[in-house]
Amino acid sequence: MHRAERVFVAVNATVVIGCLAAMALIVGANIALRYTTNHSLSWSDEAARYLMIWMTFLGAGLALRTGGHVAISNLQDLVSSRKQMILRSVILLILLVFFAYMVQVGWEYMQRSQYQKTPALRLSFQYIYAAMPVGFALMIVHLLLMARAFITAGTYRGIDGSADAQPGAANG
Repeated sequence: MHRAERVFVAVNATVVIGCLAAMALIVGANIALRYTTNHSLSWSDEAARYLMIWMTFLGAGLALRTGGHVAISNLQDLVSSRKQMILRSVILLILLVFFAYMVQVGWEYMQRSQYQKTPALRLSFQYIYAAMPVGFALMIVHLLLMARAFITAGTYRGIDGSADAQPGAANG
């Protein structure tokens, strides 16, 4: 299981890095063309925007995995260890329900937008809005993979799969 988890995280991180690299190349090429030829790529801003949307949703699970999202741990710090585990279990269930709901909402929104086209690239907006259900589905997987360590010890799983971050250590 740990090997499959490492592969999953590595693929997720590689795709996020790929989105960032593609954005940098497209914007950089557009800048270079604008200053060397006085012409720019009409689709570069749109492509960079859509890559950023995908990068954000795909990277949200990685941020969740490492405790990178905002966390308020004051209540958790005030209660006993047993109550902390119960509180973290409730938080995890709420997150799972919310993420599942957002997958459903994102899927419906994606379906409604399938006949609209982007102005410059002429892509179906369905491909752009697919980032939402895909990103939240990935967040569910990341959450389930780190659930045991989070509930029992209050730690997050690092990118390498190790339990390394305390919930209130960096994010308050």
